Amino acid sequence: MDPVPALEEPLKNSLGAATAKVMAEHLGLHTVGDLLHHYPRRYEERGQLTHLADLPMDEHVTVVAQVADARLHTFSSPKAPRGKGQRLEVTITDGSGRLQLVFFGNGVHKPHKELLPGTRALFAGKVSVFNRRLQLAHPAYELLRADRDDPAETIDSWAGALIPIYPATAKLESWKIAKAVQTVLPSAREAVDPLPASLRDGRGLVPLPEALLKIHRPHTKADIEDARERLKWDEAFVLQVALARRRHADAQLPAVARRPAPDGLLTAFDARLPFTLTEGQRKVSEEIFTDLATEHPMHRLLQGEVGSGKTMVALRAMLAVVDAGGQAALLAPTEVLAQQHHRSVTEMMGELAEGGMLGGSEHATKVVLLTGSMGAAARRQALLDLVTGEAGIVIGTHALIEDKVQFQDLGLVVVDEQHRFGVEQRDALRGKGKQPPHLLVMTATPIPRTVAMTVFGDLETSVLDQLPAGRSPIASHVVPAADKPHFLARAWERVREEVQNGHQAYVVCPRIGDEEDDAKKAKRSAEDDAEKRPPLAVLEVADQLARGPLKGLRVEVLHGRMQPDDKDAVMRRFAAGETDVLVATTVIEVGVNVPNATAMVVMDADRFGVSQLHQLRGRVGRGSAAGLCLLVTEMPEASAARARLNAVASTLDGFELSRIDLEQRREGDVLGQAQSGARSSLRMLAVIDDEEVIAAAREEAAAVVAADPDLSGLPALRTALDALLDEEREQYLDKG
Repeated sequence: MDPVPALEEPLKNSLGAATAKVMAEHLGLHTVGDLLHHYPRRYEERGQLTHLADLPMDEHVTVVAQVADARLHTFSSPKAPRGKGQRLEVTITDGSGRLQLVFFGNGVHKPHKELLPGTRALFAGKVSVFNRRLQLAHPAYELLRADRDDPAETIDSWAGALIPIYPATAKLESWKIAKAVQTVLPSAREAVDPLPASLRDGRGLVPLPEALLKIHRPHTKADIEDARERLKWDEAFVLQVALARRRHADAQLPAVARRPAPDGLLTAFDARLPFTLTEGQRKVSEEIFTDLATEHPMHRLLQGEVGSGKTMVALRAMLAVVDAGGQAALLAPTEVLAQQHHRSVTEMMGELAEGGMLGGSEHATKVVLLTGSMGAAARRQALLDLVTGEAGIVIGTHALIEDKVQFQDLGLVVVDEQHRFGVEQRDALRGKGKQPPHLLVMTATPIPRTVAMTVFGDLETSVLDQLPAGRSPIASHVVPAADKPHFLARAWERVREEVQNGHQAYVVCPRIGDEEDDAKKAKRSAEDDAEKRPPLAVLEVADQLARGPLKGLRVEVLHGRMQPDDKDAVMRRFAAGETDVLVATTVIEVGVNVPNATAMVVMDADRFGVSQLHQLRGRVGRGSAAGLCLLVTEMPEASAARARLNAVASTLDGFELSRIDLEQRREGDVLGQAQSGARSSLRMLAVIDDEEVIAAAREEAAAVVAADPDLSGLPALRTALDALLDEEREQYLDKG
């Protein structure tokens, strides 16, 4: 993509020295533009009070409330001067609910004088529970004067009727951010507007400078709506332009068309399948084969439920490419998964995977495994098989991408669980083919359409939403260990029953347990919050189970810090039925396939995300016997965590669960913040709720890029694009 002149962005100026240090340290904001795009989370109306009953536990909140009463308590304390300590308890109210504020020691004097009954203020702090009541300990506060014209009114920010409440931290309260915004707000008039004028006018959107002024200092609720609508469009449109340019550039690349031979490997493979493909598998295969037959690289996302048969579809695509004289590579994120794929592919192919060997079929090819931990001799042989073309299919980890790995003719790359791969890997693989290979990305995480358009917008999407015949239902239940300890005892009885019936079980824990600083961590967390305990660990739980409720059963452990050979040996024993119970971390989350495993107990289930629990649950019920998934938690019944677990237990529909998951997480997480480390470019756009904006922005972006791929006539849009595609965002976008 050729560079084109971009407009200079005035908002790139740094913040003033004192502000800059605090903003950068606590919120990652460095420039005037960063601060102007740090939008209020919500608005409080002067004269109205916050609903205190709905405050979230353990979160930093800002509320507007009125002091109901304040009491100063004196108590004996050896640490305090003269042996007397002081505690100020202030009760604030919103008219219906109440919240306790607590101040200790030297910190009581100022609030004791200022927080008199009837006083209104903004209060900010972390919500905790003490004696079963909500409280804020040592909150920061800012008084709101009754008379707006009072010369004592210190913040211009509160001059209007709507008070902006900003995403804040314990060290940087909302009103301090408001003051900083106030000082840079005049710069908003100079903001470069990325939307083409025709688009802005056609959709009745306000200019960007006006939107920034209205979002930070609205006079009416209509101002907020105007601003939000406009700022959502900025985010959706600039991101979709980035994706449209990527699609456009990919479409210009040449590729070798791969059409399977009429009576070749694919035909032989289909003939030996013991079952018929589902309608969905056939349909998706046709879409893939059509793409493979074109002279531009396929870029397709294959998403499907846990166990919907994605591997089968991917394998048929790989066989089609081998038929056409090329080679195919399957990349897995972990060695355990690469070995698992190699086992299942060679089992499915039988003698067709024994190319060059006695007993191999005439159509056979060789399927090789390539991982970082292989012995030197096996590795040398695998590399030789690839460069000579003897191996039509290679399955491996990142080791496949190393410089030493050369293919004779790489035609297709299949990436499993793509979010674990970065841009460098994709580009390195592109360079392995004589021409760019076709790309098929698989994910077992169901992705709502809006997210697919936003995150994987440079890929065509195929969805497998049917389960193959023979998959059994999975019953899921929440086990409230704190409320009903006998339920947990019953859970272990159920595991014993499954084993007595000839089946096997998984027990999943959030932590390994051999961390050196565990003791320190536990001590620190005990000091921070006496009610919180560290997450349960594989090594401790396995030991307790083997000595206690599962005594006499064959219990083994599996986690990410084990040596690759040891991990593989454990998985082989489990797959062969030599182990009854596998206590593991989430290394088993994806792709592990042991049809005889029917039960799963997830310890501290509230510490896992919704999609992750759904992935884990997909490891059971893979054979003819019904599956059982027990979600153990110590969280109280009324908590958000329990609601999340109840949602997982109530449905096996991954798309429904992914919606719930995304609604409960910040947009930054949705857009890969966890993967790229970058702050999300989406501050206003909600990918679940703003489907219409995203779809419309995608269409507009495609039209703009088709007419002017380099954006040479739209320098302001180019400026916004450069800002979006800074290094970290580029990495994220290119992960497709």
